[in-house]
Amino acid sequence: MIPADDRLILVGRIVGLHGVAGEVKLESYTDPRTRIFSYQPWLLCSAAGDREVSGCRGREQGKGIVASLPDSIDRDRAAALVGTEIKVRRSVLGETKPGEYYWADLEGLEVVTIEGVALGRISHLLSTGANDVMVVRDGERERLLPFVLDDYVKTVDFDAGRVTVDWDPEF
Repeated sequence: MIPADDRLILVGRIVGLHGVAGEVKLESYTDPRTRIFSYQPWLLCSAAGDREVSGCRGREQGKGIVASLPDSIDRDRAAALVGTEIKVRRSVLGETKPGEYYWADLEGLEVVTIEGVALGRISHLLSTGANDVMVVRDGERERLLPFVLDDYVKTVDFDAGRVTVDWDPEF
């Protein structure tokens, strides 16, 4: 089944400061990376506690992203946010098109071969440039399987909590 709408999804992290007006540098896990601003409100999670903010704005700046948060009006307040994780509720991500999947929805699904051999569960996914890769763990070993629909990934069944792949279990 598709994860509950209130599940929190990690979409980025505050990694530094920009200027003196309270702007922060972000590491975004969205694609494209500026899409992080489309997913709001944000839940800012840090050792100091969690808080929800809306109205965050930003832009690409060189190789990074710079953001302005509504209540971060000076460098001192912004400095306290460095290291903070940015999470959003699953419901703000919206629906996907057929054949498209959010990585967060795939994590935790069981992976089986077309012959029914269990390979483990999806721990996380990686982007390699050529294609995405599922990291599948079964406790004993870790496998890296290409997430290429039709070639290797035959079905994704959220109701059954399973991804069926055409893969040699010995590999």
